[in-house]
Amino acid sequence: MLTSGANVPDISRAVDLLDLFPPVAGRRGRPRRRFEVLLADKGYDSEAFRQACRERGTEPIIAKRKTSGMRGLGKLRYVVEQTFALLHQFRRLAVRWERYLDIHDGLVSLACALICRRRLINWTNQRSC
Repeated sequence: MLTSGANVPDISRAVDLLDLFPPVAGRRGRPRRRFEVLLADKGYDSEAFRQACRERGTEPIIAKRKTSGMRGLGKLRYVVEQTFALLHQFRRLAVRWERYLDIHDGLVSLACALICRRRLINWTNQRSC
């Protein structure tokens, strides 16, 4: 997660976020540094950003502007929108009131940990006998 001012466009920080992404673990051996596909909405539709993704070995899936959308993209975008909704359950995160960035980032990290804990508890309760 990167936090910036409200007057900074998201597209200007998107390439920085790609570069800060941690290695993807899972398989044996050297972890992959890049993920294979990037899913974004129409706000990130620029040829420069698409080219920056391709240079980093990531295929961008971005809907074009002034089109009705991509077929099947809504199912994938649901995960992103659901994450925002879960974070906004914590009222202090819906609107940023903290003056200091480190406090806000700490609250976001705590909220993510609480969401993951809640999902893990629900997942283990469904699997128990």
